[in-house]
Amino acid sequence: MIPVSEPVLGELEYEYVKECLETGWISSSGRFIHDFESGWAEYCRMKYGVAVSNGTVALQLALRAIELDPGDEVIIPSLTIISCALACIYNGAVPVLVDCDPQTWCMDVEQLRAKITPRTRAVMPVHMYGHPVDMDPLMQLAEEHGLKVIEDAAEAHGARVLDRSRPGDWRPCGGLGHLSAFSFYANKPITTGEGGMVLTNDPELADRLRSLRNLSHRSERRFYHTELGFNFRMTNLQAALGLAQLARVEQIIERKRWIGKRYTEALRPVEGLQLPVEREWAKQNYWMYGIVLDEATGQNAEWLANRLAAQGIDTRPFFLGMHEQPALIELGLFSGEHYPVTERLSRQGLYLPSGLSLTENQIDYVCRSVTEALR
Repeated sequence: MIPVSEPVLGELEYEYVKECLETGWISSSGRFIHDFESGWAEYCRMKYGVAVSNGTVALQLALRAIELDPGDEVIIPSLTIISCALACIYNGAVPVLVDCDPQTWCMDVEQLRAKITPRTRAVMPVHMYGHPVDMDPLMQLAEEHGLKVIEDAAEAHGARVLDRSRPGDWRPCGGLGHLSAFSFYANKPITTGEGGMVLTNDPELADRLRSLRNLSHRSERRFYHTELGFNFRMTNLQAALGLAQLARVEQIIERKRWIGKRYTEALRPVEGLQLPVEREWAKQNYWMYGIVLDEATGQNAEWLANRLAAQGIDTRPFFLGMHEQPALIELGLFSGEHYPVTERLSRQGLYLPSGLSLTENQIDYVCRSVTEALR
């Protein structure tokens, strides 16, 4: 079976992890934590990084840091992982949905204005499958309404957005909002196995994030708590993996983009498929190479996934819209709401093997299998 993704680890990872084992720094303190936090923040053009145990809690911590009141609203895309909705709910906030752009599959920024109410406090754009959200108009709208922007950049390592005010300046995803959240899960371009990070330019928010992730210990008095925090710490072992990969991040992103473009070249002639786009203001990382079946084929993504599995090719479906999640519906959320683009993509979309270990022969085999299935 050709896997959807698998990490590629090198000698530097082994060297750094070995140092952790030899020195005993295997928990949530050690030089690799600090170096990974500062290195990743610098790469994303942010001042402060706060490493955490995974990407889901990175979102939860980011929302907690801006001190939402019960019933405050956070606008998120309908097509996303449930972590975005959970981060809102666990902070007493109400997730409010917008549909996605039919081409980029990201939050449709044009729909944002109609969803803003007096209770709206934040917007959570998600750079979907590696293509950036159109951040310039989103940030302008957020500024007009005094909203915080928490980027979900979990899938967007190394993806970039053109700064329209400064031609030629490609700004990294995760460095565009007030806070950003990353995942370093095993299928991400930079991985720590499990792990995540919150970035910000605000020193007060950074201090608050550090306290909250560590049971809200006070810097001036340990084991004295003025609010309830979390145990969301990353280990030095995990950070060692991340720091080693950060040393070759541009090579990793270049490889991901090569994989994406190789797929596009081979699959462009195939009728009945929608392929990923790359807007002129975006450089996407092709975290996962998604394809969407045209309804005119009479088939859906599940059918294609089964056909490919029989050929030894692993795939994953696109996310199911938040408004169709039973657990969220049981909470009384999104009653009667419909998001047609999300619904179509959820039925018709899947992504193909996209890991760094993928060979050109494997890509060609996957493309032949897709082509034959749709004949």
